[in-house]
Amino acid sequence: MLAVQLGELLDGAPEGVGAALDVIAGFDEALARGLGRLGEDGSLQALAGALAGSPLGPVAAEAAEKIAIGGLGDERLTAMAAGRSAVFGAVHDALLARLDGALGRERIAWEDGPAGEPAAANLLSGCRSWLGELAIAGWRGVDHDLVSASDPVVEALLAEPRLRRLAVLLDGFAAELRASSPVATMERLPVRRWADLWARALLLARGAGSTVPAGTVSGRLLILGAEVHEHATAVQVRVHGILEGGDGPRLVRAGVAAAKVDTITGPAVWNLLGDHPALLAALAEHRGLDVQDMPVAGGGDLVWDDGRANAGEPADPFATARVRLAEASAPAVPPLERHPVRIAEPVLLEGYTVKDGKLELDGHSIELDLDRLPPSGPLTPQLVAASTSCIGLVRWDDRWRVQPLAVQATVRKKPVEAHNGDWAQGPTDPKVVKAEARSGDVVAVLRERAGRLLRK
Repeated sequence: MLAVQLGELLDGAPEGVGAALDVIAGFDEALARGLGRLGEDGSLQALAGALAGSPLGPVAAEAAEKIAIGGLGDERLTAMAAGRSAVFGAVHDALLARLDGALGRERIAWEDGPAGEPAAANLLSGCRSWLGELAIAGWRGVDHDLVSASDPVVEALLAEPRLRRLAVLLDGFAAELRASSPVATMERLPVRRWADLWARALLLARGAGSTVPAGTVSGRLLILGAEVHEHATAVQVRVHGILEGGDGPRLVRAGVAAAKVDTITGPAVWNLLGDHPALLAALAEHRGLDVQDMPVAGGGDLVWDDGRANAGEPADPFATARVRLAEASAPAVPPLERHPVRIAEPVLLEGYTVKDGKLELDGHSIELDLDRLPPSGPLTPQLVAASTSCIGLVRWDDRWRVQPLAVQATVRKKPVEAHNGDWAQGPTDPKVVKAEARSGDVVAVLRERAGRLLRK
C-alpha cells in the first residue's frame, strides 16, 4: 500500500455510514434494555424506516409494530435481526468499495450457490427460543439462570456436525455472558458486539448461510500470513494466501479449527491442529502448497482438506506480496458476511515508521491493531514497533486499522523477520522452548488423562 493509497482510504467515511450506524446503535440500546420493555422507544421503527425502500421494508415495519405492543415471536425477532444485518451490509459494501478503490483491487461478483441440506429443525427451534429469551430480558436482565438455559442447546448443537458453526458461536456467546453475569452489575456493556452475536446466531438458526461448496480449485497456494483466533473452548487458524491457477491469481482463505479447554494457551494451541500437517509445515517453513481439487466456497474460503495439499517449493511471503498481491483479484463476500468487522483485506506496507501505536507513511497514519497479536507466535508489539515492512490485514472497527500478520524489522542492527505462523510446528525461540519444556506438553497430558478415564 502506497502513501497515496493510504491517503485515499483515510479520506473520511463514505456518505451515509454515520447515519446508518446511528440507526443500528439505537436498536442495540433497545436490545440491551430488553425488547420486552420498550416503552416509548422508537428505535425499532427507525430501523424499519431505514429499510423502507428494500424488500425487507414491509416485513420489518410489521415486526417493529408488533414487537412494540408485546408481540414477541421468533419470526418477528428474526425480521429485526435480518434488518439490522442488512443495514450493516450496506455499510460494509460502502467501506469495502472505498478500500478496493484505494488499492485498485478487482473483486469477483457474488453468485448464489446451492443451499445446504436443512439441519435438525428441533435443534434450531431450541436455539431460537433461547435467543428470544435473551432479547426479551435484555443484556441487563441476563443472570446465571438465563445463561445456564443455553447449556443443553449448545450440547445438542455440538453433536450435529452440520450445525458446528452455530454451536461454536453460541458456545462462545454464552461463555461471555456467563463470565459477565449478573450483567446488571457491569458499568459498561459491549452492546454492539453482543448484538452482533445475537443477530448472527438468530440468522444461522434460521438456516441463513447454509450452502454447499461452490466447486473445487487446483493450483499453487502461496501463503501471505495467518491469524489465530481462540477462546476458552475453541481455536481457529485462518490462513490468507494467493492461489495461482485457473483464471489468474486470486486471494483465498483457509481456516482450520479445533475444540480446546481454557488451560491450553500460547504455542500449545498448534498441537491441537495436528490433523493438518501439510498446512502447518507450509506456515512454519514458508513453503507454497500444491492443491488439487480443493473444495471452495463462494466467498473464497477453501474447505481445507489436508489430503488434497502437497508441500511445494519455498515461497517467501514478502516476495509473494511484492510480486503477486497487487494483481490478485479478491473474492466475493457472502451475504451473511457483509458486516464491517468482517473486512480483513491483505495488504503490504513498506517504508513506514511506527509511533505511539500508529503506522506513519508520508504524512498519513493508520492505527495498528496490536490486540490481535496471538501469544502462539513470535510476533510482538516490540517487533512491530521496530519494523519497516508489514504484511497485514486492513480492518474497520469504527475506524481503519491494520492487523500485522508478519513484519520485517531491524533489531540490534540485525534484520529480523517474524510471522504469526512461524511456530506452527513448535516454538523456535529458545526461551519459549525452555518454558514449554518446564510446563510439559499440556495437550499430551490432557489426552493421556482422557484416555485413562475412557479405559475406566
